[in-house]
Amino acid sequence: MSDCIFCKIAQKEIQSFIIFESENFLVFLDIHPHSPGHCLLISKKHFETLEEMPTDYGKEFLEVTHKLILILKSALGTENFNFGVNNGSLAGQAIKHLHFHFMPRFANDGGGSMHSIVKNPPKENLEEIYNKIIKAKESLNLN
Repeated sequence: MSDCIFCKIAQKEIQSFIIFESENFLVFLDIHPHSPGHCLLISKKHFETLEEMPTDYGKEFLEVTHKLILILKSALGTENFNFGVNNGSLAGQAIKHLHFHFMPRFANDGGGSMHSIVKNPPKENLEEIYNKIIKAKESLNLN
């Protein structure tokens, strides 16, 4: 996508602090970091959301993630991380190119757990939600 900033970074049209690169992924430092070493893992090919990315990218994604964790642990001296993806505009996705945040965590850094992101408990009970999900899974033939 010609106007996508992450596509331009992947194509090396825009300078970035690249930490790691594989055939289909690129990892670089976030220009507005929330912690030392906060970086983004992007697909080199343009996918807007996670469900658009081919499932055969999964193994390579996990390999890159594993290497990234080892690199950040060694460089920054922490064993603690938050990983996340904002998948869609209501989830906070500002750039319409699939990207994963890796945030190293440190003692007294002021951050919280993933549970601190959203405070919207369901009005339905768990069984009702479960039944909706199972019905959708079956209608999509994803057994």
